[in-house]
Amino acid sequence: MSGFHDILLMKHELLLVISALVIIIADLFYSGNNKSGIINFSLILFFIITVISFVPTGTGNLFGGSFQGSSLTDFMKDILNVAVLIIFLQSESYLKKPENVEKVGEFFAIILMTIVGMDFMISAGDFLTFFIGLETASIPVAGLAAYDRYKSKSAEAGVKLILLSALSSGVLLFGLSMIYGATGSIYFVDIASKITTSPLIVIGFIFFVSGMAFKLSLVPFHLWTADVYEGAPVNVTSFLSVVSKGAAAFIFTIILFTVFKNIVHVWEDVLYALAVLTMTIGNLFALRQDNIKRFLAFSSIAQVGYILLGIMGTGALGMTSMVYFILIYVFTNLAAFGVAAAIYNASGIENISGYKNLYSTNPKLSLLMMLAMFSLAGIPPVAGFFGKFFLFTSAGNKGYFILVLIAVINATISLYYYLMVVKSMFIDKTDTPIVTFKSSVPMRISLVICAIGILSVGFFSGIFEYIMSLSSIIF
Repeated sequence: MSGFHDILLMKHELLLVISALVIIIADLFYSGNNKSGIINFSLILFFIITVISFVPTGTGNLFGGSFQGSSLTDFMKDILNVAVLIIFLQSESYLKKPENVEKVGEFFAIILMTIVGMDFMISAGDFLTFFIGLETASIPVAGLAAYDRYKSKSAEAGVKLILLSALSSGVLLFGLSMIYGATGSIYFVDIASKITTSPLIVIGFIFFVSGMAFKLSLVPFHLWTADVYEGAPVNVTSFLSVVSKGAAAFIFTIILFTVFKNIVHVWEDVLYALAVLTMTIGNLFALRQDNIKRFLAFSSIAQVGYILLGIMGTGALGMTSMVYFILIYVFTNLAAFGVAAAIYNASGIENISGYKNLYSTNPKLSLLMMLAMFSLAGIPPVAGFFGKFFLFTSAGNKGYFILVLIAVINATISLYYYLMVVKSMFIDKTDTPIVTFKSSVPMRISLVICAIGILSVGFFSGIFEYIMSLSSIIF
């Protein structure tokens, strides 16, 4: 039974690899007019995989501690799986377009293999496994960004992403080499017991944070974000904004809380500066945007600034607040991207100014987008309010009252540009609004899931308490 238990610890990774291989093989049997059949097959398969992944497997480690499995890491992976399932549902109409139908299998397989890398990264017990997982998650995403191969902006997005991702990975790896040189180990447990404030370790840590800051789009490492988000297909942009950022935030928090826990006073000062810059710059740049993808790009940058408040809370409350916020962020951001994707698929419009009078022709989409904007802004009683409340509470619990005040001011500023989207849909008039249209069934299912998440997650206190119980086991 021990061997079977070991296999179950890696159930997320194994199921994803198997499903990717099955989709690639199944894709060979679909051709011509039947090619779109692989979409429904992949959706059903991944739904089954997502449900199975929720089966609890306990705690343990594999490969001499290189792979760490726990109920908390399993829950993080489950959040990512749910997010990917929603993205797959939202991608159905886009993938059925004539120019995309021939490469449908690749779309599903690439995303699944990217998630495998993210899952290994989250369960890493040493920096080698962490880095391999990071690269496995990063490299395929560049191919997704350039998925619209006949569009110059999409190709540009892919090139920018792969070049800057390689640069950031080099910076991060250089930092890890310094930490290895100072401690003589790559294992998290060994490094944690040897971490000091020696110059070599501090410099290595700064390089490590710089590399991770790129993955999280922290200011001033954010300049790639808006260009890549605008050039990539809407569904890929939502994947980058939600899943990639969520996975990076998970492992970043785990490493800070476990490996660098003895130099909290060093990294809290670093994160303090990054949080203020990220929240402020993200909000100020979002004010200027009309393209919905660039708008949500800078919005997501600001949201990551809020996530840093939870990380600075440290301990079980900090971890719980961060995981809880990302769970809410999944439903909120994917609702916004889902509506944007539905509108783009039906009309080709990507600008907020093109949403004028949308409520008169598509009231349900308008209401969902309004809920998403309210949640991103942190307006009660939707879920985003509860997410921000616990992040601010976490930081305030550690005495960062000035930082919380800055965050509240930034949240107030963000109200303006989030409400501008609502104003465009409900108040601004035009003689040529977007025509009434009906989205596909998978798209509607995904939007209903997002709406339920936005309206219910904040009120179910049991979710926060469950995450707290998982975090308390570790701390």
